Amino acid sequence: MARSALLNVMVQAALKAGKSLSRDFGEVQNLQVSVKGPGDFVSQADFKAQKIIRDELLKARPTYGFLGEESHEEIKGTDGAHRWIVDPLDGTTNFLHGIPMFSVSIALERNGEIVGGVVFNPATDELYTAERGGGAFLNDRRLRVASRRVLSDCVIGCGIPHLGGGNHGKFLIELRHVMGEVAGVRRVGSAALDLAYVAAGRFDGFWEVGLSPWDMAAGILLVREAGGFVSDLDGGNDMLATSSIVCGNEHIHKALAEVVKRPIPTK
Repeated sequence: MARSALLNVMVQAALKAGKSLSRDFGEVQNLQVSVKGPGDFVSQADFKAQKIIRDELLKARPTYGFLGEESHEEIKGTDGAHRWIVDPLDGTTNFLHGIPMFSVSIALERNGEIVGGVVFNPATDELYTAERGGGAFLNDRRLRVASRRVLSDCVIGCGIPHLGGGNHGKFLIELRHVMGEVAGVRRVGSAALDLAYVAAGRFDGFWEVGLSPWDMAAGILLVREAGGFVSDLDGGNDMLATSSIVCGNEHIHKALAEVVKRPIPTK
């Protein structure tokens, strides 16, 4: 596949950060038995990966803005039209526990629209890429969302609110509704990978509430360029602002959104 110069910059930044994370991931299990634990180490791995990405991206395009997950770092660019949106380590809890399901996520926003996206899992060496109008790819293989049309045949991805975050009661109601309609529900632990899996046809759909822009920016483009439909739970197009997302092919996107928003049954 032919990549633009900008997408090549994004890919190289993701691969370089991924190499750093792979080295640190190899040390996590050694730290599991320490008294202090690996928490501080993983925080440093996250920070280091973001610095690698930021330096690579801003070296190539110094006038672009930058929004990063680590410390919610934001750099206002003089360009005004362009902004990088980066999660250097999506799936920190997995990383912390030695689970090889984490990713680097890099998106390019132009005038409020996502036009480039890269999601890279260093542990599996899977590189997902997309450019607006150019399709979505996994390691240079063209992607297409799954074609199932009824929820009862589908495996659906989701996010689960963590301790101290999110509305657990509301999620359990959503989950109960979805579980009653689908073949299976999965929780990967990295929203960027969840969305990449929808683009690859591994998941038929995905929904989550309470996400940040860096969790889903690249994944939104991957799903759309693989032929999928993406919106917030109210059917709007401003997922980065509303913090909610639901996606799938045309049929599953609509059906899943309806199930997730189903009213709470009254006695």
